[in-house]
Amino acid sequence: MLRSLLGEPPRQPEERLDKAYKAMKETIRILRHEIELKHDPTHDYRKLEIWILGLISSLNELEECLFASSLFRKKVTHDSVEDMDPAEREDYARYVFFYKDGFIRVFAVLDKLGTVLNELFDMKMAKIKPHFSFFTVLRQLQLIPKHAELGKDLNIIKNQYREALSELRRRRNTEIHYMNSELRDDLWQRHQALFGKIELENLDLHIRDLEQGYQMVCETLEAVFVYTNQRWKQLAGR
Repeated sequence: MLRSLLGEPPRQPEERLDKAYKAMKETIRILRHEIELKHDPTHDYRKLEIWILGLISSLNELEECLFASSLFRKKVTHDSVEDMDPAEREDYARYVFFYKDGFIRVFAVLDKLGTVLNELFDMKMAKIKPHFSFFTVLRQLQLIPKHAELGKDLNIIKNQYREALSELRRRRNTEIHYMNSELRDDLWQRHQALFGKIELENLDLHIRDLEQGYQMVCETLEAVFVYTNQRWKQLAGR
């Protein structure tokens, strides 16, 4: 959608995204087969189908935010807003918008996945913590013997991206709970420079962190739904 609005060509096939999509679509295929066979009187399968379709949409939106923020970052050539002409300032504002939307979406997708995991494996997370995150679910998953293998795999993925996730989480928390992250950065730069120009932070580093967050989300989704598909097929004797 964003590529069309920005006058860019359609997204080219991308392996990490396609693998996550393929795993989730296979889960939906299995769910629909079960609905057809058993008619799903409690609507549990239908609920999971809707949630996983939502995950697919959320992952697509995250990828588009990464694409758009990277696109507008390339249009920012100055190190200070004060040196930018009006057109570049608008491109910088667009970069900030999509970058912030992107790092918020990283954790939104993961927390939605936590809700799906809780339902898939009947983890009863609400008894442990009323408002739980993906990372709370992950810690609990590793304590369940029959799902410990998945928990271990997901923890390995998380640790591979620990540094980027930590930075993205800090920015997400600042954006949501305190003040805009760029305002906080401006205040710090003003303190450092006193009456000098306020220099931008390292935008390439920010994009790299968002790219890492996106990669972590793709790998996590793929691992969860490949595991789920294999488990369901084993239980069904297929």
